[in-house]
Amino acid sequence: MQQGDFVPVSSRVTIQDGVYRQLRHALMTGRFEPEQVLTISSLAETFGTSHMPVREALRRLAAENALVTAPNGSARVPSVSRARLDDLCRARIAVEGLAAELATANLGKAEIAELELLLAAHEASGRNESVYEMLGKNREFHFALYQGSNSEVLIQLIETLWLRFGPYMRMLTRHVEPILKSQGAVTYSQHHHEAIDALRSRDAAGVRQAIIDDIAATQELLGTLCD
Repeated sequence: MQQGDFVPVSSRVTIQDGVYRQLRHALMTGRFEPEQVLTISSLAETFGTSHMPVREALRRLAAENALVTAPNGSARVPSVSRARLDDLCRARIAVEGLAAELATANLGKAEIAELELLLAAHEASGRNESVYEMLGKNREFHFALYQGSNSEVLIQLIETLWLRFGPYMRMLTRHVEPILKSQGAVTYSQHHHEAIDALRSRDAAGVRQAIIDDIAATQELLGTLCD
């Protein structure tokens, strides 16, 4: 994680929420190493803020089990293990599969076209060897699909699971980045295409299965990295 990945937060009204949202997004997209320590002072300097909003952001993220806090107020990214990976993926399959299934009846041509644009951007990022942009577009695709479920509860659960999945996204980033540089155009988007095809035909079970297969494929790959 580099200082340039964040932008200063200056508005008094949004400063606390701004720090929280940037850290949250960074965790979701694999910007931090497993077990990396995040100190209040270094983050406050990065964001150009006082210690208070950083401390509160770390507290909120710890409450969501995205970080582990220390008595001195610093925080640590959780460690990774095969057992925790499997546990998270079981939950993701159950919750995200349901959200995808529910979304099928609610997404029209315009929403499906938006998903196609996100998929195209995801694949373009792979061709450009931009791994963080690629993973960012992957996240946008998933959440654009899940928003169609019209379930606030499911979306909140999925966001929490993706937060806790952050250390594994970092492992995925380290694995994918050299592959992109050596092979190019590796985008891991097969199951996204399958989901869009199923959406077009209003095949709710097919959309659910495509998302399940996508998560399972990531689980299988990460499992080899955890061993």
